[in-house]
Amino acid sequence: MNKNYKDISMAVIRRLPKYHRYLRELLDKDIHRISSKELSAMMGLTASQIRQDLNNFGGFGQQGYGYNVEELSGEIQKILGLDREYNAIIIGSGNLGQAIANYAGFRKFGFKLKAIFDTNPKLIGMIIRDLPVFDIDELQPFIIKNQIKIGIICTPKEFAQDTANKIVKAGVSAIWNFAPIDLKAPEHVITENVHLSDSLFILSYLLSNQEKFS
Repeated sequence: MNKNYKDISMAVIRRLPKYHRYLRELLDKDIHRISSKELSAMMGLTASQIRQDLNNFGGFGQQGYGYNVEELSGEIQKILGLDREYNAIIIGSGNLGQAIANYAGFRKFGFKLKAIFDTNPKLIGMIIRDLPVFDIDELQPFIIKNQIKIGIICTPKEFAQDTANKIVKAGVSAIWNFAPIDLKAPEHVITENVHLSDSLFILSYLLSNQEKFS
């Protein structure tokens, strides 16, 4: 299989987690073989699109047989890097930070949450889902000592960029940002900005237009 995925479009890459999710659901239902046509009906994609997407990574199906669900799920898991472990921390222990800390799915796929950091003295020393809450002043030494790869930013907007600067300086490789601001980071630091309001506004647009033309 071709291991050089640098030229694959982000549109294809962003569909990979969806493939992974649906394949895991099939395995949970004890389904071990599926055609591109059947998979397309489940996922809302065309069979042609599925074949094109998977061919970017070498192609996995057999004509007349379809896909081996377990093998395809495993290959996509490797492509997504879910066969590795990543140490991560959360910065900001408000409602969103706590919700992320309480999501057990991260641990299942190799994302090892190590700690939460905050500025609120009332929260420091607490344990949230087995994670200690540390003072923000301990942030950079902790990252270095524990080889933290991912920083999850759940701070208010006004603190997000400064927080990003600190964790980049300490050596994180990636930032998952939930603050309502697009962060600036060096090219070597992967940054995924998650704007929850953007998704809600798209929903609002679709709902509004549905009502106009119904």
